[in-house]
Amino acid sequence: MKRLVSTLISCAISLLAAPGAMAALKAGDKAPDFTAQASLGGQVSTFSLAEALRKGPVVLYFYPAAFTTGCTIEAHLFADAIDRYKALGATVIGVSNDKIETLNKFSVSECRSKFAVAADTDKKIMKSYDAVMMIKSDYASRTSYVITPDHAILYEYSSMNPDKHVENTLQALQQWAAKKK
Repeated sequence: MKRLVSTLISCAISLLAAPGAMAALKAGDKAPDFTAQASLGGQVSTFSLAEALRKGPVVLYFYPAAFTTGCTIEAHLFADAIDRYKALGATVIGVSNDKIETLNKFSVSECRSKFAVAADTDKKIMKSYDAVMMIKSDYASRTSYVITPDHAILYEYSSMNPDKHVENTLQALQQWAAKKK
């Protein structure tokens, strides 16, 4: 009995220690539409999911905060892989609760002016994609989605570790593209 209680407590602690580890939107769900102020190379524009999906699939990734260690690593990884995404016809957009002024700097330095990052200061996008960090609700959980042009969630991945988001979303896009041939 002690072992069972200990195991249950360990599981509960693991869930609490991994905020946002399970996104509610799953493959096949309809992706909530949104528009937001975004920065690409320090230039502000309006990003529209619906418009981006007219061109091809979208990789939507949520990250906690610009200029933090994990978010910088993840932004570099996405920037390094942007040509591979473009070859698959995909648009990449990062979303956080940061102000657009912060994202203007982040988009140039950490995103290397390769893809846009959007400001979600009212957390509407984060909430609609169930990407709000459970323990620190002012921040997004590290969650990535691949959305197909028909507005369907193709793939979702949640992990506070930034290392696999690019690899996993690229693999999902490659499999999707292969099925379309």
